[in-house]
Amino acid sequence: MDATLLTEESFWNDPAPFAAGGFPGSIPDLPELRSHVLFETSGSSGEPKWIALSKAALLASAEAVNLHLDVSRESCWGLALPTRHVGGFGVVARVFSAGCGFQEFGRSWDASEFAAWLAENKATHASLVPAQVHDLVKAGVRAPCHVRAVVVGGGHMNAKTGRAARSLGWPVLASYGMTEAASQIATQTLAALNDIYQPSPIPLLPGWRAETAPDQKLRIAGPALFSGTLVRQNQAWVFEARGTEWHETNDRARLAAEGITPLGRADTLVKVLGELVDPEAIECELADLSESRLQPGMFAVVAVPDKRAEHALVPVFDQSVAAEVIASALSKYAAQAPGFRRLKEAVVLRDFPRSPLGKPMRARIADGVRSGG
Repeated sequence: MDATLLTEESFWNDPAPFAAGGFPGSIPDLPELRSHVLFETSGSSGEPKWIALSKAALLASAEAVNLHLDVSRESCWGLALPTRHVGGFGVVARVFSAGCGFQEFGRSWDASEFAAWLAENKATHASLVPAQVHDLVKAGVRAPCHVRAVVVGGGHMNAKTGRAARSLGWPVLASYGMTEAASQIATQTLAALNDIYQPSPIPLLPGWRAETAPDQKLRIAGPALFSGTLVRQNQAWVFEARGTEWHETNDRARLAAEGITPLGRADTLVKVLGELVDPEAIECELADLSESRLQPGMFAVVAVPDKRAEHALVPVFDQSVAAEVIASALSKYAAQAPGFRRLKEAVVLRDFPRSPLGKPMRARIADGVRSGG
C-alpha cells in the first residue's frame, strides 16, 4: 500500500479495522476492532498475534512526538522504515497529525542514497534503527544541513556510534518504545543535541507515566496504549482486552527524574550455574570491546540448554564479520568475565536470521546453533 494514502483524512476517519501487514485471511468482524490498526508480533510461544492500536492512540502518540521534536506544518518527515511495523506507521501518523510534508524513501536501504534523498527532498525529521545509523557512519556520509532530528529506535545504539554520527552532522536522538505503546514512550530532546551523545537516560514523552517493580520490570500508562491483542484459539480469532490502565512490559528499566534507562528484556534472562545472566548485556559489552566493529544485527549471544550449568551462552556471528574482530572481542571478554558469564566457542552462521528491521531473531539463531548451523 502507498504510505501516502495513510496520511489522508479518509483513512483516519474510516472505522473499518486495518492490518499494517499481511493479515492471514479476513480481519474478524469484532466491535472491539472498530477504528483500530493491527500490528503483527510474536508471543512467548512463537505463535503470531496482533496488537490492536486505536487510531486515537496512534494519533495521541504522533501528537506527543511532534510536540517533543518541534514539528510544524513547515516540517517534512522522511520515511525509511516499513509501515507494517509501528515505527514506520508512527511516521505517517505524525505527518497526518502535524499536516506537514512527507516523503517516502521507497527503495532498498543504502546509506549514501538515503542521505542524497534526504537532501533532495528537504526532509527535516526521520526515524531510523541503529543498524541504519551504523551504515551512515561506516560510509562516512554527512547529514544534509536541514535535517533537524533523527530518532533512533528499535534497539540500543552505543555511545561511540552515536557520537560518530553526530560528528557527521546527524542529529541522532535515542528513543525507547514498543508496539503496545504506538511507537515511542521516551525520546531525547532537541536540547540534547547540544551535548555529547549518550544512549540514556531518555526523557518520557508528554502523557506517559512509568513505574518499576522491585524486579525492575517496567510498567507504563498513557493515552497511546494498545486496546488489546488478537490471538488465534481453536481455529478462531479471539480479542483479549488490555483490561487495566497500566501495561506491565517484559522490559527492565531504571527510572530517574531525567528519564528511562532501558536495561534489557526480562524474558531474555537465563540461569547459568545458579546465576541470572542477561545475554543482551553481554552483547553490549562485546560491542564496546570490539570498539564498535560489532554492531546490532551482526551477532547475538544466545542461551542453549546445558546439563551441568542449566544454560550455556553461545556467541553467534554473521559470516560477514571478520574473524579477527570476533577473536579480539572474545579474547578481551574472556579475560574479565566471571565463570557464570563465560562464553562457549563462537558459531558463525551462513544465514544469520534477522527481522525486517535488522534485529537478530534469537529463537531461530538458537535453533541454528542446536542444529549445527
